[in-house]
Amino acid sequence: MTLKYAGMAFAAALSVTFGFNTAALAQDVSPSHLSAARAAVGAIGATDEFDDILPQAALMLKGELTQNNPDQAQLISTTVDEKALGLAARRSDLENEAATAFARVFSEEELTAITEFYNSETGRKLIEEGPVVTREVLQAANIWQSGILRDLASAVTTELQGELPNPVEGTPAPQQ
Repeated sequence: MTLKYAGMAFAAALSVTFGFNTAALAQDVSPSHLSAARAAVGAIGATDEFDDILPQAALMLKGELTQNNPDQAQLISTTVDEKALGLAARRSDLENEAATAFARVFSEEELTAITEFYNSETGRKLIEEGPVVTREVLQAANIWQSGILRDLASAVTTELQGELPNPVEGTPAPQQ
């Protein structure tokens, strides 16, 4: 999960855990605050990663039903597509949940600032290039971690030379 989705995932988990619903939460938030939250959600693409849920569910259902009823493939495909299109309007429910979660955490002014930043050239670049940078940072952290572990084990093994009968594997054996 990328950094831009971490807050959204946390808010969604809390919402599910505590049984919050949009109607109850929205009562605590002014319409302009909720509007600012919707704009921020759109600017950062907080729910973009969920766009494939309905198409993937439809594809899986088509496959399962067609496997069990191959002679009805056309009917199954048409019916699943029709019903999936009917459910597509519910995508806005997710946008409302996300906006409400953001509105509960950020002030209207903060949401406006978030929207302005992510709609700027720099903000758009962060969204586009952020995953690449995150991947590179994770690679660097893995290399750094390996070096730290190696050097720590080596330093401790050297310090405890002759004190430990069985040194850690992969470190130089104590010289006697």
